Amino acid sequence: MQAQAKSEEGQTLAEYGLIMAVIAVSVVVVAVIAFRTAIIAAFTGAVDCLDGDCPVAP
Repeated sequence: MQAQAKSEEGQTLAEYGLIMAVIAVSVVVVAVIAFRTAIIAAFTGAVDCLDGDCPVAP
């Protein structure tokens, strides 16, 4: 009886872990979609600086 209870407890923990992983991935996808323009601008600026075309601050 105790072995079955421990097995179900582990199964529940695994299910909660899977649900949390799906939620985390969903949040990341929504954030990337929402901030797509800002992310593209940041990466474009970084690439420009690596190419030597970085603006110099006064």
